Amino acid sequence: MKSTVNTNMIKENRWNIPPNAPACMEKHLDSAQYRAASSLTGRCWLGSIWVYSDPKQSPNEGFCKAGVQTEAGVTEAKWVSERGVLVASDSGAVELWELAEDESLLVNRFTKLEHDHIVTSVSPAGSNHAVSGSMDCRIKVWDLSQGEVVSTYNAHSKPVTCVSCNPSDDSLFLSCGQDGRLLLWDRRKPTKPASRLEVEPSCCPTSVAWHPHHRTTIAYGDELGRVTLKDFQGTEPAQTQSTHSRRVSSLAFSTHSAPLLASISDDCSVAVMNSELKETLRDRRHQDFVRGVCWAPGGSDTLTTVGWDHQVLHHITGQDGPATGDSTSPP
Repeated sequence: MKSTVNTNMIKENRWNIPPNAPACMEKHLDSAQYRAASSLTGRCWLGSIWVYSDPKQSPNEGFCKAGVQTEAGVTEAKWVSERGVLVASDSGAVELWELAEDESLLVNRFTKLEHDHIVTSVSPAGSNHAVSGSMDCRIKVWDLSQGEVVSTYNAHSKPVTCVSCNPSDDSLFLSCGQDGRLLLWDRRKPTKPASRLEVEPSCCPTSVAWHPHHRTTIAYGDELGRVTLKDFQGTEPAQTQSTHSRRVSSLAFSTHSAPLLASISDDCSVAVMNSELKETLRDRRHQDFVRGVCWAPGGSDTLTTVGWDHQVLHHITGQDGPATGDSTSPP
C-alpha cells in the first residue's frame, strides 16, 4: 500500500532551520568555540547547542547550520574534532554530540551521568580523551571513543570551577576550585598525580589556561578580577594585573607567535593583554555577565565573546593595539 503526503499541509520553513533545531535560542549565552576559520558553535544556558557556518550570523536562529535541544542546561561546550562537540551538563552528565556528514544534524553519541552535581567545565585532551570538573568536587578523565570514565580524582574539597588540558601533552591538565587550590595533574603518575601550585597573591582562582607555546606557562584569573601569568618551573616571579572589578569567568590565549591573552568577567567587560599583561583592548559593550570567549584559529586577530545579554560580539585586535569590533543580536 502506497502512502502519499499532501504537500499543501506542510508548513513552509522560510528560515531554513534544521529539522532538529529548537524553535528559539535562550537569552543567556555562556560559551562559544570555533572549529575552523568559518565555523562557530554557540552554546546556550538552558539546554541547546547551535552551530553556525558564519559566526557573524549568530545568534540568529534562522541562519544556524545545526541545532539541538538538550535534556538539561549546558554549562560548557568544546569541539573535540571536526564534527564532535563535548558538552558539560547541569544534570551531572557529560555528553558527546556529532555533526552528521552533511552537517545539518547533531547526533548524540553518548550521555553519561557520572558526576553527582553540575558539571562546570570540560576540556579535550587530544581527540580521544577529555577531562571534566564538577560541583561534586571530583575530576574525571574520559575515554571518548568508549564513552567511559577511566579515572576519578578527589583532590578538591569544594566545587571544581575549571579544568584545562595541556595543548601539547595529553597527560597534563590543570584544575582550580572554590577551595582556593590550583592543581597541576600528570596522569602518568598513578600514585600521586596532583601537585599544588602556589597561588600568588593568595586568592581563590576561578579560571585557568595554558600558554599555547610554553609548556610550563599558565594564566589564571581569580575572584577579585586579577589575572596572573606564571611559569611554574621558572625562577621569575609571577606577573599579576588587576584587570577586572569582579571575578574572572574565563581566559583564552590566541595562537599568535607572541600570544595575546583575553579575559572576560562578571563586570561585563572584555580585556585583551599582551605577554607583559599590558592591556591592548577593552570592550564594555556587554550589558550582562560575559561567559564565553574564544579566538578564531590559525593565528587570527578575531576574538568572539558571548554573554547573558544574548549578544555575540566579534573583536578585532592586532598585536600593537585595539582595532574594531562588531556585535550581533537578534532583531
